[in-house]
Amino acid sequence: MPKMLLKRWHGLHVVSWLISMVLLTAALLTYNLLLGIIAFVLTVGCGVYTYLAERAFRRDLKKYLGTLSYRIKKVGSEVIQELPLGIILFNDDRVVEWHNPFVSEMMEEESVIGVPLLELFPALAQTKDRPGKLEIAIGADIYELLYKPAEKLLYVRDITDMWQLSKRYEEEKSALGIVFIDNLDEVTQSMDDQQRTMLLSRVTAEITEWSQRENLYLKRLNSDRFLLITDQRTLRQLELSKFIILDEVREMTGDMKIPMTLSIGFAAGAGSIQELGQWAQVSLDMALGRGGDQAAVKVGERTSFYGGKSNAVEKRTRVRARVVAHALRDMIRESEKVVIVGHKMPDMDAIGAAVGVAKMAQHLGKEAFIVLEGVNPAIQKMMEMIREDERLYRRFISPEQSVALVDGRTLVVVVDTHKASMLKEPRILGQTNRIVVIDHHRRGEEFIPNSVLVYMEPYASSACELVTELLQYIHDRLVLDIREATVLLAGITVDTKSFAMRTGARTFEAASFLRRNGADTSIVQRMLKEDLEEYLKKADIIKHAEVLYGHIALAVTEPGKRYSQLLIAQSADTLLNMTSIYASFVIGERQDGVVNISARSLGQMNVQIVMERMGGGGHLTNAACQQEGTVPEVEAKLKLVLQQIHEEEGLFE
Repeated sequence: MPKMLLKRWHGLHVVSWLISMVLLTAALLTYNLLLGIIAFVLTVGCGVYTYLAERAFRRDLKKYLGTLSYRIKKVGSEVIQELPLGIILFNDDRVVEWHNPFVSEMMEEESVIGVPLLELFPALAQTKDRPGKLEIAIGADIYELLYKPAEKLLYVRDITDMWQLSKRYEEEKSALGIVFIDNLDEVTQSMDDQQRTMLLSRVTAEITEWSQRENLYLKRLNSDRFLLITDQRTLRQLELSKFIILDEVREMTGDMKIPMTLSIGFAAGAGSIQELGQWAQVSLDMALGRGGDQAAVKVGERTSFYGGKSNAVEKRTRVRARVVAHALRDMIRESEKVVIVGHKMPDMDAIGAAVGVAKMAQHLGKEAFIVLEGVNPAIQKMMEMIREDERLYRRFISPEQSVALVDGRTLVVVVDTHKASMLKEPRILGQTNRIVVIDHHRRGEEFIPNSVLVYMEPYASSACELVTELLQYIHDRLVLDIREATVLLAGITVDTKSFAMRTGARTFEAASFLRRNGADTSIVQRMLKEDLEEYLKKADIIKHAEVLYGHIALAVTEPGKRYSQLLIAQSADTLLNMTSIYASFVIGERQDGVVNISARSLGQMNVQIVMERMGGGGHLTNAACQQEGTVPEVEAKLKLVLQQIHEEEGLFE
């Protein structure tokens, strides 16, 4: 505050004093003339002095305010000129009318007045004349634009330093990984201690060299497990390299009967170290659930997979099957009833596995129901056989009935899928916390939450094989009737293409058990027969096939024609028998209007990865997906995905 304001003694209160003095002077003149004259002179003097003082004060105040206004204008002008912030005024046509020097320096031009705003900042077209913020890059610098169309004003702020700091912070966040040797026991079970030690030493040396090359901290936890610690920048480089260590270890042990493979689980972007560790373990479980020989990376909400070029190695021990069977037996006994559900448009494998689980429940004295949305061509002949047995057929219920049936005391068993989106009636999963998953597909990013018991073995040929193994441990005296055994054998036969694909020793052991229980192979053969009309339809699909990348057969059905899912899958199987064909894809519209893709491979190409990018999944050699849209649109999308994979990592092993 200026000193003249602090020293000011006059004002409105002085006026009241003067009025009081005038009144007193008038009273004094009445009683004593001389004293009244003296008082009058003093009063006039005080009034004149106060008037002059007030005039001087107002003059000084006006001068002070004028000086202050000038200084404020000068400072404001200097601030706008020197402000580390760009200010742009534009007109109704979004053409620049005025800007401060910051904008000139930023654009490296003397003036941009008269230049359209979208020419300076093309990214503003995204705002569509709505107020908001967006970031742009000009050269090596990053700027934030604050767009205010109502005021015809644009602020530009240089956030390069903050952006670089934020980027550095994100890049230096911790990333945690776990490396697991998938098949150590299977590879070394016939080796002596010296051979086992030498092999482990070679693999460990390869992993150690890779970790040093990629700047990773490596700590061995036990004979087949390693801990990795790094940052997100390095993790991004590992993703770009597609985790080359997977190929290096597999190729190094390629001369062995069973090559050694690795599974890697990585995690980053978690809220705490504890959560980061849990994410890393979940990633490893997903890599193992997909068959191993691959890396799973979880960064925030994103999950990516790399590798997976080899088939899952069959586990020679049945310990896990026995443990799962005993756990499932206890859960069935503790539940009031059992509801079994498979995927949409079920095939023989899903129905066979469901019948096997229903047999377990029946043997343990519990009611069992199988959810079936309707009979499709793939299971029509199987359902005709089941309909002959009233006791077996009455177990089937509709999805609507299952919703009313399931409660907190019901055990829900999901077979031949692990994705809630693949169920016809996923609501039943929210009606109980007793959920069991039995599946042979490689695990995808989507998974049924809150599963109490999960039995996923990607090495298995089919869900029927897994259920058949469980049946052998549920109870010693469990006996299947002919139809139940035949349905299970049919599921295995269909998924293995008559024991030609994805079969292991345990596949034949399961088939042997079913055969001993009366499974009729002639009935299975009759189920798999196709009539002449269906055969001609398949030939019509195959005649449109073309060869891509030298070894991929792609057949696309004619728009407007609809085919069964079974026929589309059979066409893909047939194309795979052609010379020099490593993989086949068939695109066709189903009866329900959904476009289906069936993918098959002989092992040189991972069709699961292709289908996952299309929103589906499956196995390395057998996968599928369902798409909304037209057949030509889906064809274009598939070709684009194949091109991307070809450019990124190659289509063939």
